[in-house]
Amino acid sequence: MARVRCITEMGMGVDVHGRDATKAAKRAVSDAIRHSSLGFFRFVGKTPHDMLVDVTIGVPNPEAVDTAAVAKELPYGTVTVTAVKGGLEIPAETGSDAIIIANAAVLVSLDDGKTA
Repeated sequence: MARVRCITEMGMGVDVHGRDATKAAKRAVSDAIRHSSLGFFRFVGKTPHDMLVDVTIGVPNPEAVDTAAVAKELPYGTVTVTAVKGGLEIPAETGSDAIIIANAAVLVSLDDGKTA
């Protein structure tokens, strides 16, 4: 199946009361899809099953991200989530209230109906 990239969205998410990379990642994905046109597929004669959604999450500690939980933030399509080193961790001056900032890149492709 040949893929045609249709949407690229970026988002940022923050966990301000701890070091929960999954929470920050989910917020970053939610931020990205709030700005997107994911519902457009109906206008081009496609269904949610035709959508292929590739998400890359940048966080300071990629192995701490529950990628299955992040994938559930996406309302449509076949979702693949990859966590990579990135984002930002701001240590707390006192106590354990560090800040984790995650970045999300959401790439949406559609099956163009042709074989590659």
